[in-house]
Amino acid sequence: MSSIQTRGTRSHSLARHARDTVRLAAPLAITQLSQMAMSITDTAMLGSLGAQALAAGGLAASLGFSITMLLQGVLSSLSVTVSHARGSSEESLVPRIYWTGLVLAGLLSIVAFGILSVVEPVLIALGEPASLAQAVAHYCLVLRWSAPATLVGIGVMRAFLPAIGAAERLLWVSVAGVFINAFLNYGLINGAFGLPRLGFLGSALATTLTLWVSALALLVLLHTRLSLRHWVRMVPPHWPVLGELFAIGWPVAITYGVEVMFFLCASMMAGWMGAGTLAAHQIALNIASVAFMVPLALGQAANVRVAYWLGAGKPEAARHAGFVALALGAGFMAIAACTMVLIPRQIIGLYVRLDDPANAMTVALAIELLRVAALFQIVDGIQVVGSGCLRAFQDTRIPMCLAAFGYWGIGLPVGYFLGVRQGEGALGLWWGFAAGLASVALLMILRFGRISALRLLPD
Repeated sequence: MSSIQTRGTRSHSLARHARDTVRLAAPLAITQLSQMAMSITDTAMLGSLGAQALAAGGLAASLGFSITMLLQGVLSSLSVTVSHARGSSEESLVPRIYWTGLVLAGLLSIVAFGILSVVEPVLIALGEPASLAQAVAHYCLVLRWSAPATLVGIGVMRAFLPAIGAAERLLWVSVAGVFINAFLNYGLINGAFGLPRLGFLGSALATTLTLWVSALALLVLLHTRLSLRHWVRMVPPHWPVLGELFAIGWPVAITYGVEVMFFLCASMMAGWMGAGTLAAHQIALNIASVAFMVPLALGQAANVRVAYWLGAGKPEAARHAGFVALALGAGFMAIAACTMVLIPRQIIGLYVRLDDPANAMTVALAIELLRVAALFQIVDGIQVVGSGCLRAFQDTRIPMCLAAFGYWGIGLPVGYFLGVRQGEGALGLWWGFAAGLASVALLMILRFGRISALRLLPD
């Protein structure tokens, strides 16, 4: 049954909003965690080939992920337009939006393919060693063939399926993808299971094949399931819809880029402080990223539900759905914060050996960083859910500016001042994280409160 409640008096029940939001967000959160598990598998498999393979493969995978994630931001507009059409009883428009979205994904995949084809000269221009740049480029030349599968299987489907009440399809395919990726990674790197031994590039091919299998599986499930086929009946793409999708989505892509570059710059500054500091920074950041997957899913669910009620002409229900999602995001992150404070050593022990004296400094610093992370968990949850709520109002340009101001106008300068100028190291950088995330969260929630209240006013 769809997690979007049909119209009626129960649409205004806060408890109902909470149940429907959790039901929609749960498979999305597991899908996000599955994608992270694939990345961890790639790293672990490459680690068996040595430090150089791990460094080159990790950098190449990060580049590929960052590029496709930015482009997926454009496709997030699908969930807004589809949910709005469903809420306004214009469900006949959904197939046209879907096919237009596929065309947009195809165009964006050409962009991703082109960027991943010219990695080597870019890295050399940035001062990277020629041997590393060449290895990264070879990996990316394989990975670029996954661009269409990524933008269709992850970009389109992750936006479209929740909007039609079929998010659970993502769940099962994503979980299966983790095991397929692990099997192919091991087999293609080491020549096991009758597969060719490709070494370093075997990981890139394994990821590419897994993404194609996942994308094709989702397409087959969507187009062959009797209960879903009416959403994707064959209709020609509509070019005005393409323009609408792009207009809503491009600021979201820029917002993603602003956030990614914020954390990338902070990681570069952590690298200035030594290998032990960088290791502690990466461990704490990875732990915080895992917790972040849940409010990220709640933001996607809020995007769908708020857009649906706006389309249904019920702005009060849309406002309630948004604030309930914000409360759920803050509540979950409060639990995550308590976990980081109460059992930091046990969590860090999943990454490094606690009994190794060589790791003592890294572990001690990572514990301190997790304490800071615990303080900003709640605002981190609020800012990402708030962004999802605002997208439902097709309000993406102002949130883009708010995010840029919070991260680059407050967060990065504070982190640089405390961490580098004042000599507080990684702790100073993480206080910059806290300042940036808190400011973005405050601005997002104020923006949502204002824009949702305006919808309640009579015309």
